[in-house]
Amino acid sequence: MSGGLPGPDLSGRRAVVTGAASGIGAAVAERLAGLGAHVVVCDVDAEGAELTAQHIGGEALVLDLSRTADLVDLRLEADILVNNAGVQHVSPVEQFEPEKFAFMLRLMLEAPFLLSRAVIPYMYERGWGRIIHVSSVHGIRASAYKSAYVSAKHGLQGLSKVIALEGAAKGVTSNCVCPGYVRTPLVENQLADQAEVHGMSVDEVVSKVLLTRAAVKRLIDPREVAGSVAFLCSPEASSITGTQLTLDGGWSAS
Repeated sequence: MSGGLPGPDLSGRRAVVTGAASGIGAAVAERLAGLGAHVVVCDVDAEGAELTAQHIGGEALVLDLSRTADLVDLRLEADILVNNAGVQHVSPVEQFEPEKFAFMLRLMLEAPFLLSRAVIPYMYERGWGRIIHVSSVHGIRASAYKSAYVSAKHGLQGLSKVIALEGAAKGVTSNCVCPGYVRTPLVENQLADQAEVHGMSVDEVVSKVLLTRAAVKRLIDPREVAGSVAFLCSPEASSITGTQLTLDGGWSAS
């Protein structure tokens, strides 16, 4: 288990993190475990979920969150829920496959609703809960060719606000974390292709293509996102609800 960074004492807390086999989710799972939480690593990738769980001393939960019918009757005991699982697909609206659009909304909006619904009774019973949705700068800004992703993230922000209003009197907060481009396998795999298409080096692709609208010209480390999630679980964040922490290098400032 990795620890050492300052943060809240989450001993005795149980956390569920989706999409936690790699990338942001794995970093969040590791950070929460390092703060004492028992972390349930939820992912469709059984092998990756088990590896992360073994690394942090947690447990793996293999779920295909796009199969939302399987989640309707789900009940989870968790003090902390981090809705992180997601995918990206780029296509003009007129060419975007309707089933791909529906799949992405199931995974990134309907599943977070159903998982929140699954944990809220337990949180209300205990009088404490933290629901954190890993949204994106695309939850507050749009980019061309990302209709499903932008729609899902905007919807996720609205869902989070409703949960915040309903849960406030019962000790439950709901917030979003909105990063720009994060150095994850998903983004790394795009860099070489983008470099070839644009005739640029990988570094130029990062600064001139991916981060053209950001003031800070570097990819975000997943541990930065994990740190924001940890902060939202802290006593100092108990009055923060229905809003978002934005880690976009100044993208949304312009």
